[in-house]
Amino acid sequence: MKRVIEVSQAWVAAFFLGVLLTGCGGGSDSASTNPGSTSGGSGSDGGASQPNPPGSEKSAVLSWNAPDSRVNGDGIKMAELDKYIIRYGQDADNLDREVVISDAQVEARMTYKVSGLDDGVWYFTILVQDNNGLLSAPSAAVDKEIKS
Repeated sequence: MKRVIEVSQAWVAAFFLGVLLTGCGGGSDSASTNPGSTSGGSGSDGGASQPNPPGSEKSAVLSWNAPDSRVNGDGIKMAELDKYIIRYGQDADNLDREVVISDAQVEARMTYKVSGLDDGVWYFTILVQDNNGLLSAPSAAVDKEIKS
């Protein structure tokens, strides 16, 4: 049985407040997604459709904030974080792709570009693992529509 880091609702809000889905393939140059406001009603970019320039890659750039506490109120230091795990896919109920970002305590590691995405809606969520192997619950999913 996996042990889980329980995170507070405030942590989840802070964690995904910094999520940005940008890059080629979207209806706009960037979209910011947070639990309090979404554009397009689902966290998608919701902007006017703009075609990609020829030869451009279809991607999404995710950016986030590190947690600073656990659900029980205990603080968690950057030095205690081991890795981030980004899960994504085109089925919100089956995120079948995964990227592991090591050295989670390095602030420069709180952004990642997911490349090679096909047309359609992509869903993303992120987890954090501490040095003891404890995993957080997945963050709320955000989505990005990739268009030709």
